Amino acid sequence: MDQKYSRRQFARFAAATAAAITFKPFYILHAKPKADGEIIGHGSHKYRVQQGWGNLDSSKFPINNCHEMVQDSKGRLIMVGDEVKNNILIYDRSGKLLDSWGHEFPGGHGLTLWNANGAEYLFICDTNGKVFKTDLKGNILLTIEHPSKVGAYKESDPFKPTETAIGPDGTIYIADGYGSQWILRYTPKGEYIDKFGGSGDLDGQFSTAHGITVDYRDKANPTLLVTSRVHNSFKRFTLDGKYLSTLFLPGAFVCRPVIKNDTLYAGVCWSRLRYYNQTPNSGFVTILDKSNKVISNPGGTKPEYIGGKLQMMVQDKPIFMHCHDVCIDQDENIYVCQWNAKKTYPVKLERV
Repeated sequence: MDQKYSRRQFARFAAATAAAITFKPFYILHAKPKADGEIIGHGSHKYRVQQGWGNLDSSKFPINNCHEMVQDSKGRLIMVGDEVKNNILIYDRSGKLLDSWGHEFPGGHGLTLWNANGAEYLFICDTNGKVFKTDLKGNILLTIEHPSKVGAYKESDPFKPTETAIGPDGTIYIADGYGSQWILRYTPKGEYIDKFGGSGDLDGQFSTAHGITVDYRDKANPTLLVTSRVHNSFKRFTLDGKYLSTLFLPGAFVCRPVIKNDTLYAGVCWSRLRYYNQTPNSGFVTILDKSNKVISNPGGTKPEYIGGKLQMMVQDKPIFMHCHDVCIDQDENIYVCQWNAKKTYPVKLERV
């Protein structure tokens, strides 16, 4: 079940795991990907690493950061990055490049696929301050700019959108995760509705509202899951922005929540290794079941619950540097996009 986050609770987690974290191997500070073939993960969710799955000729198809990936109805894997020579790379499941496009998104970061009664669209967040709706060929159909243009922000307020989600009625939710920490709501036509959240440590506030998705696992009562990365948490809200609860994932600086069937997946960009600080090159993947219990951490420590409380989770093996997003295909393989990982192309984790 979702756990309510508090500083007191975090202190208890910290005290319980201090010895283990203090003696964590120092090699994790300088993590380097290993060769293909290693089996990682826990319990029923284990995976074989395919490190070179997405490798391309970097002289023709360069990348800086592989930020996010989605899969369309044809099974194509669509990735966004911040290299304007080819912001979008489209793969098949074998790792073959099918197409590339996009030169307009120097801060290409968030990528959401919306299937509107069979017509598919992409929503691309550029952290330089714009959100674009495109078709699958890259034609821009709608642009949402700085919220000051509709009276939602002051002109001086930073707007650096990191993610979108589309509600069941077509409402557009924009997470201003690198900016002013609001979740902004717009109509399907891009007309401003309202905002909720903001920066802070209260239950309904965020510290790096990096990702957002609509959770349909309770079909009668869909809700929003919003990342609060510095809080090591996902926070749950009603579709109109009322706070419900917090899912605390101690040690894990999670990126956006990704739901496939009844399972929740997320890339972990950093974990808390030394003195509980955000540590470079300490990423892994975390996987939760329908009851929001962590069941596997590929590349991370085995999840442990004591008295119903999840214990600190950190990187265990230096497979990844900074896991920024995951995409799950129909066979439950995981495709991992990394930020700040020496221009690494997406990595495939094959379900075993």
